[in-house]
Amino acid sequence: MISDAILAFLADYWLSLISVIVLLMLSAFFSGSETALTAASRSRMHTLESNGDQRAGMVNRLIERRDRLIGALLIGNNLVNILASSLTTSLLIGLVGDSGVAIATLAMTVLLVIFSEVLPKSWAIASPDRFALAVVPAVRPFVAVAGPISSLVNGIVRRILNLFGVNLSSDMPMLTAHEELRGAVDLLHREGAVIKADRDRLGGVLDLGELEVSDIMIHRTAMRAINADDPPEVCVRDILESPFTRLPLWRGSTDNIIGVVHSKDLLRALAEPNVEPTNLDIVKIAQKPWFVPDSTNLKDQLNAFLRRKLHLAIVVDEYGQVQGLVTLEDILEEIVGDIADEHDLEIQGVRQEADGSIVVDGSVPIRDLNRALDWSLPDEEATTVAGLVIHESKTIPEERQAFTFYGKRFIVMKRVKNRITKLRIRSADDTAIV
Repeated sequence: MISDAILAFLADYWLSLISVIVLLMLSAFFSGSETALTAASRSRMHTLESNGDQRAGMVNRLIERRDRLIGALLIGNNLVNILASSLTTSLLIGLVGDSGVAIATLAMTVLLVIFSEVLPKSWAIASPDRFALAVVPAVRPFVAVAGPISSLVNGIVRRILNLFGVNLSSDMPMLTAHEELRGAVDLLHREGAVIKADRDRLGGVLDLGELEVSDIMIHRTAMRAINADDPPEVCVRDILESPFTRLPLWRGSTDNIIGVVHSKDLLRALAEPNVEPTNLDIVKIAQKPWFVPDSTNLKDQLNAFLRRKLHLAIVVDEYGQVQGLVTLEDILEEIVGDIADEHDLEIQGVRQEADGSIVVDGSVPIRDLNRALDWSLPDEEATTVAGLVIHESKTIPEERQAFTFYGKRFIVMKRVKNRITKLRIRSADDTAIV
């Protein structure tokens, strides 16, 4: 008798049952499409579009108005979910009476969660690009129809949020393009797809626009230069004994840079007839100095080096006082790491101790330390390790003073006048006494 009743029910309501199944499939389509289109790689789609893939072009145009796309898909998804639930409730009420409401609620919850949410979204997130290309021909016309409704809904939502002081701007991304690239590189590094050296190089390229010349320059206290008033043979000896190819030339004061001497120009001059180190005019072979502001960002400075075909610039502050010098190699090292050759001086600056602590010269740049040890000490307010300690402590520390910040314990080992020249750094969890 029960089977006869069920058969009679199916004969009378088969169309409604098929409609519920179709609506569940549409719900799965909308859910999977939303996940795939929002997770699709924009760079991958751009490459495919450049190669002539029309579907990738449609994906890119839909993603350009992401809020409109998501709104339209959510409208479609909710519409078919509500309609499927209503039809199921009506069918079960006709079959089992008032208890059909509870049965329909439970059954549709299970079906929607499994087959219309978890399953399609898991499938879509596993291969978002392929899924997005497959569904975009059907999604595009639906968004064209439901898009105006979605825009209206989004407008209402923004006005409601504005009442609560929340400004939801559709044209202001949460992350800049550089931040998105940096996040992607960091994620790939954590997953093992990108090695640390490649991550550092890519990060160095992205950082060029954020760093200033003053962050990487060779400070005037460490700058090697030639005194034009010294005897010519002394200047020649200093230039030839120097590990550097180019040296600034000053007269009267180190703030008065009058030229830059290239060792090749010196050798050419010495090769001329009747020219000896004792009668050489060092000023005549010097090139005109190039002065750049210390606030110039590295991206602009790199372009200027390449445009002017020069390798060295003198860095000055807003008052025209010499602060140091910067070279093309200094900027390239921010990208590829330390560039060493057989003539470079080996200045260690960082030493690993047996107890696990790190002994660091105060002049070591924070960026170099972060890159070498894979740390994340901030370098926005200070360039060197000593500068970071002074900035955080708001004072000039005494020797053996210790400070803890950013998960590290900094102990001042040596101070010369007002300069911190050596520090010991250990983990903040290490309670060993120095």
